[in-house]
Order: sequence, then C-alpha cells, then structure tokens
Amino acid sequence: MTSRGSKVTARPSSEARAVARTQTLIKGTGGIGTVRRTTLPGGLRVVTETLPSVRSATFGIWAHVGSRDETPALNGATHYLEHLLFKRTGRRSALDISAAIDAVGGEMNAFTAKEYTCYYARVLDTDLPLAIDVVCDMLTGSLIVEEDVDVERGAILEEIAMTEDDPGDCVHDLFAHTMFGDNALGRPVLGTVDTVNALTADRIRRFYKKHYDPTHLVVACAGNVDHDKVVRQVRAAFEKAGALKNPDAQPIAPRDGSRTIRTFGKVELLGRKTEQAHVVLGMPGLARTDDRRWAMGVLNTALGGGMSSRLFQEVREKRGLAYSVYSYTSGFADCGLFGVYAGCRPSQVHDVLRICRDELDKVATDGLTDDEIARAIGQLRGSTVLGLEDTGALMNRIGKSELCWGEQMSVDDMLAQIAAVTPDEVREVARDILGRRPSLSVIGPLKDKQAARLHDVVA
Repeated sequence: MTSRGSKVTARPSSEARAVARTQTLIKGTGGIGTVRRTTLPGGLRVVTETLPSVRSATFGIWAHVGSRDETPALNGATHYLEHLLFKRTGRRSALDISAAIDAVGGEMNAFTAKEYTCYYARVLDTDLPLAIDVVCDMLTGSLIVEEDVDVERGAILEEIAMTEDDPGDCVHDLFAHTMFGDNALGRPVLGTVDTVNALTADRIRRFYKKHYDPTHLVVACAGNVDHDKVVRQVRAAFEKAGALKNPDAQPIAPRDGSRTIRTFGKVELLGRKTEQAHVVLGMPGLARTDDRRWAMGVLNTALGGGMSSRLFQEVREKRGLAYSVYSYTSGFADCGLFGVYAGCRPSQVHDVLRICRDELDKVATDGLTDDEIARAIGQLRGSTVLGLEDTGALMNRIGKSELCWGEQMSVDDMLAQIAAVTPDEVREVARDILGRRPSLSVIGPLKDKQAARLHDVVA
C-alpha cells in the first residue's frame, strides 16, 4: 500500500523511517530529567523522561478520548472499552496479559477521565521491553468480542454499584451534573446501568477504531530508560500490528473550545439513608489553559488544601462539625469547576454550608492575607515536588502534558510559576471565581424542612 509516494509495509523502508522527528524538550542535568519527544510516521508521539538513578520504569499510553466524547447513548463506552482492552488480543488472552506483568513483579492498570484515558505498567527497568510489548499489544490488537463484552458488563455494573454505595464519591458525580447538566461533562464517566446494559460489542468496536488511531495516542515512559530504545520498541510493536499505515498523518491537536458555563444557584439533592450528609458547594472555575491557573492553585490551597487552610480551621478545628472538609479544582480544555466538599451529620449540614459560604464570600470580598498566600505557595511548591518522586507520577506528568497542552514544562519552571504568583493575582481570581453565585449538590437523609432550606445557601 502506498500513500503520497511513501511505501509502508510490515517492515518499513529506510526512507519512511527517516521521517521520525526527535526533539529535546527539557534538557536535564547530567541526563537526569531530560525529556525528549519523537513523532513517528503515522502521527504517534513518544515522550520519555530519563531518571538513571532509579531501577524502575513506568510505560503508559494516553488516548485522546474521554467520557465527554460520548453521545448520551454511548455514555460509559470509554470506560467500558478501558476494561475490554485487558481482555483479549490476537496474541494474548486476559490471563496472558495479567500473568506477563505479574511474573516480573510489575503493576498494570488504567483509568478513564472526562477528556482522556491512560493505560500503564510499572516494572523493573530490565523488564521494560515486556511492558512495552504487552501494553502496545492491548492498544493495537484488542479483539472486542461479544463474549468478553457480556462478561465485563457484570464487572462494570458492580463498579457502578460500588460507587453508588460510596456517597462521598458519588456526590462529585452529582455536582458535575448540577454544574453541567445533561451533557457529556455532566454525565458520569462510568455510565449508568441503562446505558451500560445497552452497549453492544459492535458499538464499542466502532468506538475503539475511531478513537484509538495513532494520531490520537501519546506514548509516555519515565524512569531508567533510553529514549531511542523505547522509540524503536514502540515503533516495532505498532508496525507489527499494522497500526502506522499513513506516514503523512499528523498528531491530533490538544482540545480547545469556547464553552461557557453559566450554571448559578442550582441545587440538587439525592435522598439516601446515610449516616452523613455529603455536600459539594461550588461554582464555575478555570480552564486548564487559563494563565490564572497558578493563582487559582494558590487560592485553592489556602482555602481548603491542608490542615492550616481556612475551611479546615473554621469547620473542623474550631467547631468540630466535619471530619473531612476540603476544596478542589477541576480544569478541562474550555471550562472548569471549583468545589468545596464536606461530610457531616445531617443535623449539622446547614451550619457547615453556612460557614463554607461565609468563608467563600469573605475571601471574594476581602481576599486572603499575605501570610495565607505565602504559606499556600510554600505548600503547593512542596507538594508538587513530593508528588513527582516516582516514575508513575513522572509518566503521568509528561503524558498528560503532551496530550493536553502539546508541550512540556520542567519541574523548576513549574515551581517558578507558583513562586511568581502575587497576592494581587490571588485576590483578583478570588473575586472573579468566588464572587459568583454558587451551586450545591447534597447526598443524605435530609428531611423536607432541611431540604427546603438548601436554596437559602445559594441565594
């Protein structure tokens, strides 16, 4: 088969091989922390970070597909597919796949998010070729047969049931629906019982072929690795599967868009016979590409990111109204969320919500103190570094960066961005984000009078 004069077969010509483009994106010291990217003919990107001081390596493949790419009828298909890629390929059974990694003491898993999916294996550096072969085989050679779809359906329905039994987890899905409504970002990643039951092998197989093209994939590998060797092994695996068919194909660009979330003052209550009421109070946040995200990170840390944060001190330390209380941000390509979570006795839910709302209003109006901001900057810088001290975290960082931003940032540059945040920038983003009318999601056994008062919190 030919395309624009470049011959592509199971064993590509040297001319086709010469098309691969390699760049050094971050130059480390003595090779440590060096990040390189090679774009193969066919549009597949391979990104590595070298850390010679460790004896492990984590290999992952990121797919540019998440639950927001699903239609209502396909809700849950991305996650369903994640399960099925572990079931069977043309070369391996489900047991063969798991046994290969278990036999070398490795770890293998995957996760599905709103905008991407990742499959990875962490092994000893000497076993990296095995991990590359297994994971690449899963991504390129999955069979998606009816028998496996039927078997895995039961496991996924159990996973949905498990999530439903954990209201502290389920309330975040409810909050996404409260904020985004019945669209792709507002629907659960796992899907629902009805949508999972309706999915067929044929529909999932078509979804797989559409979204797992090499142009939609990023290979990421971190640890005691040699970039050129990883590229050769990945290329051989994809070519063996016949996956690099079009040498002129280009990688898909990071997501963009102009979505504007304008959900204010909405309340959703899910009645459950639980011992605690679980609440999320929040508002639209920032897209992950927003330049203000560094200031937002400092604001989030100061508000609810640790034991010295405003919310932890006011809700738990001073009043003992909740065991768990924190704030968080979620950034997507074109929008975001900011939320405050708390779990408390149902009789205390209005006190907890009143305190949280009061603190958000105070920070929106008066800002944080210089001491709070300085402490949050220090905490954020430290947690950033400590969170990257294993090869799995490094693989996640470079893989997600390539897929979502199309570029890499060194840890030193990240720390510099955090350190450069000024009190005025934090106060400005606080006025913008926290000054908006919030929405509220609650799961718990609230009585009618308690439920009726929830709207007062967001008024």
